[in-house]
Amino acid sequence: MNKEDFPIFLNPVHNRPLVYLDNAATTQKPQAVLDAIQYAYTHFNANIHRGVHHLSQVATEHHEQSRTRITQFLNAKSSNEIIFTKGTTDSINLLARSFGDSGLIKSGDEIIISYHEHHSNIVPWQMLCQRTGARLRVIPMREDLTLDISKFESLLSRKTKLVSVTHVSNVLGLINPVKQIITLAHQQNIPVLIDAAQSAPHIPLDVQDLDCDFLAFSAHKLYGPTGVGVLYGKERWLDQLPPVEGGGEMIEHVSFSHTTFNSLPFKFEAGTPNFIGSYATAAAIDYISSIGLDTIAQHEQQLVNSAIAQLQSIPNLTIYGDTTQPRAGVISFNLYDSDGAMMHPFDVGTLLDQQAVAVRTGHHCAQPLIEALNVTTTIRISFGLYNCEDDILRFVKALRTARELLS
Repeated sequence: MNKEDFPIFLNPVHNRPLVYLDNAATTQKPQAVLDAIQYAYTHFNANIHRGVHHLSQVATEHHEQSRTRITQFLNAKSSNEIIFTKGTTDSINLLARSFGDSGLIKSGDEIIISYHEHHSNIVPWQMLCQRTGARLRVIPMREDLTLDISKFESLLSRKTKLVSVTHVSNVLGLINPVKQIITLAHQQNIPVLIDAAQSAPHIPLDVQDLDCDFLAFSAHKLYGPTGVGVLYGKERWLDQLPPVEGGGEMIEHVSFSHTTFNSLPFKFEAGTPNFIGSYATAAAIDYISSIGLDTIAQHEQQLVNSAIAQLQSIPNLTIYGDTTQPRAGVISFNLYDSDGAMMHPFDVGTLLDQQAVAVRTGHHCAQPLIEALNVTTTIRISFGLYNCEDDILRFVKALRTARELLS
């Protein structure tokens, strides 16, 4: 886990070495991924699946090899179950539109999400409910901010047509018991989507072991390029769901009176795929696999434990979520003055930035959860494989300086 593999850390910020703690938003890219992007553009830049010439054939081969690599990464049964999208948000929107167009969601039906969701796993389902007359139900939280699984079980009914939950909260870092959620839903033949945007970079994923029906993640949070996402779906589900975009490789035959659709996975991939991005995503997966996700998870858990211990030594600081629960590299907190007034996270974040420490401030695209914390915004730090103990020491020192300046 060598920071030297990531060229961005060679560039100082405000004349200081960068401490980057905003990995839940996006990760930095190793040289192996940057090299893959350059290699693809300079060696096989040609549209795929359509040309008989050499470059097109090579590009097609690399794109489909990338799909196979992702199949292995998730332990999916078949590469037919791997759909390339633009990101997690795009994957969830695709599924929401397809479920709506399929007629599987009707007026009076229910979709269950949780209080831990990112807006990307709330708004598409709200829009679907508005179109169909279905109802959105929400798994509540316990006092320790973990999901109340007993309440979830009571929400399940014959009206429930889909459950869509995040694996890891992007605000709290708490790891949700998704396997238990899937088991309970499947007892009533209800399909489950797992938002793995925050878990894919930190936790080994095995879709067959989880037995989830769908799973989505983004490459840019996995040390890969922006603009690439994956939607995994069990083949039996993807076979019955309709495509939501038309054109390009998703067709089998087109006439002015009728169009038939291509087989999986292509029927969900309209237009020219991001074949450069898919090649670079496979390079990112190869990079993290060479280290090992178990090793990465252990390293990041040590950083989380260290950061929590040091944050708890700072007076009038509130960490959100049960600090005894395992976390996937995310900590949200706020600072308060001696009178109990919250120091605005934007001010704190700005002062940290001046010391070359990058954190995230705001509602983190999870406003319902933030409001449940009785605040409007928090400061969030999130770890990647290249972070180290020295990053934590510099962060805590900068945070103490910011606190003094704002007192």
